[in-house]
Amino acid sequence: MAVLNDEQVMLRDMAREWVTNESPVSAFRALRDREDAHGFDPDAYRAMAEMGWTGIVIPEQHGGSDFGWLSLGLVVEELGKTLTSSPLVSSTIAASAILLGGSEAQQERWLPRLASGEAVATLAVDEGPRHDPARISASVSDGKLSGTKAFVAEAHAAQLFVVAATDGLYLVESGAGVQLATRQLVDRRSHAQVEFRDAPAERLGGGGDNLLDDVLDRARIVTSAEMLGTAQAVFDSTLGYLKQRVQFNQVLATFQALQHRMADLYGDLATMRSAVEGGLQALDSGFGIARAATIAKAEANRVLHRISNEGIQLHGGIGMTDEYDVGLYLKRARVLEAAWGNTAFLRDRFATIGGY
Repeated sequence: MAVLNDEQVMLRDMAREWVTNESPVSAFRALRDREDAHGFDPDAYRAMAEMGWTGIVIPEQHGGSDFGWLSLGLVVEELGKTLTSSPLVSSTIAASAILLGGSEAQQERWLPRLASGEAVATLAVDEGPRHDPARISASVSDGKLSGTKAFVAEAHAAQLFVVAATDGLYLVESGAGVQLATRQLVDRRSHAQVEFRDAPAERLGGGGDNLLDDVLDRARIVTSAEMLGTAQAVFDSTLGYLKQRVQFNQVLATFQALQHRMADLYGDLATMRSAVEGGLQALDSGFGIARAATIAKAEANRVLHRISNEGIQLHGGIGMTDEYDVGLYLKRARVLEAAWGNTAFLRDRFATIGGY
């Protein structure tokens, strides 16, 4: 586990207390049943902004706290434990793109608004059913962007889109030239197909030729932090169920075969935590980010897939019902596994980075 300073411990404990009391899984259930296209509670997001979570990686001169990526990961992990729905991850990833490649004017315009939670932003890259940043056809002509992006998270609430085009990343404001079509995924979060028709666009001209890859690495690592929280919650709830469920006049947790399965999952969870925290620390240090991001997301995919499957199986038939929360985690897990690269994509990227 990463060694945390006193401020990070306080931040983690505050996030844990808030999600437990203010955003339990029952809050997500209520939000899901309302079928709100925005997919999150604006009051809850304002509370996050007031606690400073929306500006954790944004510099102080732009209204943030510049507390670092590991600190952000601590918060995102706690949100993942209770399936808290918010645009925090999407907006932070978009803010990182502006930090890396935005001009001084672009940073001054958008970063304070993102840091305060006043504005929501999201990253729009993929145009097909799978993550593939090498296949982008959206293009810009005379400052107008045209193209279609599939399954864009938090699109309904976004005032700003960071859009990947054939020649780089562009900032596009919602409004003229931007049309949304809701896409209902299994996790019941906010996703949309976004069509850009001659939408006014500003290029992010800094950050070098690898700007898109650098932003995607940040997306992979932060998403892995949410997956870590989700995996931990499934493990804890499954262990709790085995300790109280009686079968054949014995508590399930006393069966040695089930103990072995849980012990294996515990080991997997420990390696996942090491990989995710390694990715967050790489972002803070600025070294080995591409490799660390690939490892973090690949390991998060592997472990969360296994733990979510095992959670359903060890709950038995009741785990397939909506009455138990474990099924909600399974659905969220499948969407997160596909986000920013499935395991096959990441293995190929790891080999490419290594020169194989």
